[in-house]
Amino acid sequence: MLKNKFVHFFKELTIKDVPMVGGKNASLGEMYGRLLKKGVKILNGFATTAAAYNYFLDSTGLKNKIKGILKGLDTRNVKDLMRRGETIRKLIVATEMPKDFKKAIVKAYRELSAGYKVKDIHVAVRSSATAEDLPDASFAGQQETYLNVSGGKDLLLAVRKCIASLFTDRAISYRVDKKFDHFSIALSVGVQKMVRADLGSSGVMFTIDTESGFRNVVLINSIFGLGENIVQGHVTPDEFYVFKPTGAIISKNLSRKNVKMIYNLKGKNPVKNVVIPEADQLKASLSDKQVLQLAKWGMLIEEHYKRPMDIEFAVDGQSGETYITQARPETVQSLRAVNIIEDYKLNKKGKLIVSGQSVGSKIGAGIVNRMMDVKDINKFKPGQVLVTDMTDPDWEPIMKIAAAIVTDKGGRTCHAAIVSRELGIPCVVGTGNASIKIKSGLAVTVDCSAGEAGFVYEGKLPFKIETTDVKNLKRPKTKIMMNVGEPDMAFSNSFIPNDGVGLARLEFIINNYIKIHPLALLDFKILKDQKLKEKISQLTAGYANKSQYFVDRLAQGVATICAAYYPKDVIVRLSDFKTNEYANLIGGTAYEPIESNPMIGWRGASRYYSPQFLPAFKLECQAIKKVREEMGLKNLKVMVPFCRTIEEGKRVQEIMAENGLKRGQNGLEIYVMAEIPANIILADKFCHIFDGFSIGSNDLTQLTLGIDRDSGGSLNVAGVSNEKNEAVKILIGQLIKVAKKYRRKVGICGQGPSDFPDFAEFLVEEGIDSLSLNPDTVIATTIAILKKEKEIRRSRGLLNLFF
Repeated sequence: MLKNKFVHFFKELTIKDVPMVGGKNASLGEMYGRLLKKGVKILNGFATTAAAYNYFLDSTGLKNKIKGILKGLDTRNVKDLMRRGETIRKLIVATEMPKDFKKAIVKAYRELSAGYKVKDIHVAVRSSATAEDLPDASFAGQQETYLNVSGGKDLLLAVRKCIASLFTDRAISYRVDKKFDHFSIALSVGVQKMVRADLGSSGVMFTIDTESGFRNVVLINSIFGLGENIVQGHVTPDEFYVFKPTGAIISKNLSRKNVKMIYNLKGKNPVKNVVIPEADQLKASLSDKQVLQLAKWGMLIEEHYKRPMDIEFAVDGQSGETYITQARPETVQSLRAVNIIEDYKLNKKGKLIVSGQSVGSKIGAGIVNRMMDVKDINKFKPGQVLVTDMTDPDWEPIMKIAAAIVTDKGGRTCHAAIVSRELGIPCVVGTGNASIKIKSGLAVTVDCSAGEAGFVYEGKLPFKIETTDVKNLKRPKTKIMMNVGEPDMAFSNSFIPNDGVGLARLEFIINNYIKIHPLALLDFKILKDQKLKEKISQLTAGYANKSQYFVDRLAQGVATICAAYYPKDVIVRLSDFKTNEYANLIGGTAYEPIESNPMIGWRGASRYYSPQFLPAFKLECQAIKKVREEMGLKNLKVMVPFCRTIEEGKRVQEIMAENGLKRGQNGLEIYVMAEIPANIILADKFCHIFDGFSIGSNDLTQLTLGIDRDSGGSLNVAGVSNEKNEAVKILIGQLIKVAKKYRRKVGICGQGPSDFPDFAEFLVEEGIDSLSLNPDTVIATTIAILKKEKEIRRSRGLLNLFF
């Protein structure tokens, strides 16, 4: 075992050695010593020490020279910062290291090579700063990495380059801004056996959702080839979510990966990008087995460190083995105050220019500065919106003063995304063409408040920020649940105090994530419209079986919602599109009749057993079964909408049972929407075949009062067509009494309680079990319900005094 003051092998290091070898290298040593035996695969390597760094700088006179170069620096003068930084880096690289330091590095390298039975092993050379709360523990890419380095001479050069990278422009600027002494930090260089990821794949894994801070998932981003293309934003990665409690993949989104970085064995540069054949660009860069293995390791690493982690990995294309290459604490969402609910809302939308993936949930506005080359960053002014192809660490001095950032390329773990998240700046990545469509000088608003999709609108649009501290908010006896449609918002909305989901709408998922009529997918091979087939082929790329696309996408959307609120109940309503809405889906017009009043036409339960739609309904059943059984999310309950008769309810349940969704089996509960007067008149009979009711007050109101809520006609006026009508309230009160008699759960998921606080209070007085509300009304309604329940208790207490 090699022991000296200059170099230590991973097996000699633990996390306590951060002051000696920095956070990255100490973490590698900790995992190598503690987690290797638990099955987490980490390749061997060694690290130079802080003492060696200081010895190099002191013995060569570099420290005093660097101090002189930095004297009088104003980091706001970007041009001057760039000049001084370049001078320091060139000086360090050109300075010969002391002989004993060089000898220690080469000796360790020979020992590492011998351990793998190779003469000159190829290694990755990475920088690691010696303080956990300094640049590389919080900022993306503060120091450099050099890949595929081989031979003692090239290794020594790479070590000097790594040391020089402690004085990149962004690192100098960051330390000045944070008031850190440049020489209170030392740099350790990690040298580790390379993985042949150029022949395989690589990526980044977080044991927390990077956008919302939701802790029950592992997020994995991966690409073909070396992982630098993820951070640099050259390639939008594949994205996988694994749900920790059940260990199942709940979401999988494959991107088009057009290039990969490989070793450049003959060229001057050690790596290069090559084009991936078009037929392979949409293939998954990780198998499901590899995703699950990585997630398991991620959870072991998180458990060991007792905090959410940011982890890098690589898959060797020769051996097929997967390795962890880095692990460090996640420093953004894990430190966020989860009790503070901050809600950004756009007051009005403008003309949409481009869209992409949102980073964070904020809104920013300003004048665009379109900048395509980092050498121009001295022209950027505070408060401007940066529009560019992509960013790398050299852009950081201006990123921190931007009102928002928009890039052509990149995914959720690219450099622009990581730094924007750290800075709390709204950012839209992966737009594809923002730098073409948005010119300098244009005023824009960058909206990241709407979930996974981010939007760039023309003009500075008004928006508001609502902040609520929910730390001490009590829970009422009446359950306060939520109406949810968008899976993208599920993780962030789960932080709002709630008792689960009273209504998860499949229509939103089908409309926004599938977009194609299920029957068109089933009939894909016999479709005669070639333009339609081409459109479907583009959306379902990678799926030979087009109907499986429907099942998978629907299952993933539902699973995301169920996971967000697990283990609380999530009541998923079966699809309730009307004929005109189904016709709007791609390919839908061929399968949908034209009805004069779709609101009371072929919808809900009547669809599921009809010969025309039955094959499509079976796909829904397959998706729900997949969520409950394959993904393990048994908190999912099913709700049947617009069920006109007892016979319909029985018939639908027979079909569900035939497709693996039998009421009572594996704890499956089936509810019915109470939205037709017949549901209430025959409530005692419905109680015999369903486990509960959810009042659809919108439809119940229109059918009680004979008003078509979809027509917008003269009868649809305030005071006539809302839930507070006495007839509607009598029906609701009657249903609650019958449900209580038969010990069936009864809640409400219509718009009424969200819009009318006094209507919500009426429902509480009647003894309803739960209210399901729009997320933006949950806090205010909870406070009102707590007050109402207190009044009810007081009035009942007074009555007890007299009787």
